[in-house]
Amino acid sequence: MSHRIQRVNNLIRHEISEMLQRQVKDPRLGTFITVTDVATSPDFKYAKIFVSYLASDDEEKQETLSVLAAAAGFFRRELGKRLDLPHIPELTFQWDDSIERGTHLLQLIDQVSKETKPDQNQKRNRKQ
Repeated sequence: MSHRIQRVNNLIRHEISEMLQRQVKDPRLGTFITVTDVATSPDFKYAKIFVSYLASDDEEKQETLSVLAAAAGFFRRELGKRLDLPHIPELTFQWDDSIERGTHLLQLIDQVSKETKPDQNQKRNRKQ
């Protein structure tokens, strides 16, 4: 990824995060939506905005994504005002489940760790 694309990704991520915190007052959106990443195409025409939220179920996640998709025009206009770019990319919002996957992996590691500890203690007792 080029340095310029990376800078644009960071700028877009920062600005959309700011807008979500300060300007967007839609009651269907929770207060804990996080923009985790932005992936802009090399020609700067499209940008995928990855979001995460402590949603309880898939239905809530889908509603959040649909609200964000409906507000994509607003975000794009605001980015045009805030950023000095020749072209503001079309925005699409996608769910980032990396935090959930990470939490699940940590739970699995903890589970395996708890299951192997008694075996290790038994081996130590046999050696003594």
